[in-house]
Amino acid sequence: MLNDSQPDLAPITRHLRAMFGSRLLIAAVSHLPVFDYLSDTSLSVNELRERLNLQERPAMVLFPALCAMDLLRYDASDRLTITELGRYLVRQQTPNVAGYVGLEKDDLGALEMVIRLQNDGPLDAPQGITFVKEGEGPSPMDDPALARELTLGLSGRARRLSPIVASKITKRDGHLLDVAGGTGFYTYEWLLQNPISTATLFDRPAVLSVASELLDELSQSGRPGAETLRERVTFLPGDMLTDELPQTDILLAASLFHDWPTPTCQLLANRFAAALRPGGELWVHDAFLNDTLDGPLPVTDYSAQLFWGTKGRCYSRAEYRSWFVQAGLEPTSDNIPTQMDYGLIWARKPNG
Repeated sequence: MLNDSQPDLAPITRHLRAMFGSRLLIAAVSHLPVFDYLSDTSLSVNELRERLNLQERPAMVLFPALCAMDLLRYDASDRLTITELGRYLVRQQTPNVAGYVGLEKDDLGALEMVIRLQNDGPLDAPQGITFVKEGEGPSPMDDPALARELTLGLSGRARRLSPIVASKITKRDGHLLDVAGGTGFYTYEWLLQNPISTATLFDRPAVLSVASELLDELSQSGRPGAETLRERVTFLPGDMLTDELPQTDILLAASLFHDWPTPTCQLLANRFAAALRPGGELWVHDAFLNDTLDGPLPVTDYSAQLFWGTKGRCYSRAEYRSWFVQAGLEPTSDNIPTQMDYGLIWARKPNG
């Protein structure tokens, strides 16, 4: 239930995710010569990528993070350069604190971050707990124990955010498709605010089993309208990358795109657009980078966390909107904040 008096839990998740940003800092100072390469010149993103031998995804995790830390910035020519603060990480400068940062260079987390930056992920892919394998291989989320652990682990965040998200999404009589809906709380809260609408929760079978248990709990909670939820929700197991999606009026993609690399994000946008009826809406709830790809710091830390455990990263709103346009949708300019450093954007499918 939405309660505006409850605090934003962002400070908790910011402290958690800062660990991954710290690993990026140690990697850039002690293992990847970022500051040495930029000590007396500026470089384009591609030039610095080539010198560091980084692929696109790790570069777009590392560089925005260093910008958000105020260690790098983009100059008037859109080239990366060192800030006044960042110069204190150049070993040729006296004084500098590169050696001080280097005291943590053998931290196991930092060393593993270097490996993942250099290889665009872990050498042993299953190490990523939320890593979802593309193609015909099995998903880790087909393992009942892992699916339960992860889904319940995410349930607290979903319980807090879902009433806020539901209050900001379009209210209408129609159908909501919640893809990779996890706990189902976003679906359930939207249905409570749209009492004659229906919804489909689409996810892996083992995840839906947990979502069904959570629905039973909510249905018996005594909240007004909760007793009707079971008859208005369809649980549909499947693979969002390959299986046909049901037609819908609203499609919700909450914390979904950020698990995937950019080509898969475009594929998903295309599939989601095809599932929308004319006039339908695609809503995305996620944490967004600045369109200038230089922060904000809580999101670059989150991007590093996602890079650690998935095939994706955080993306900017501009990146999302480019996928929407290519999928034939009409993005709106709305940037709707929620909490915990998340927000909503949406696009509409043209009529006819």
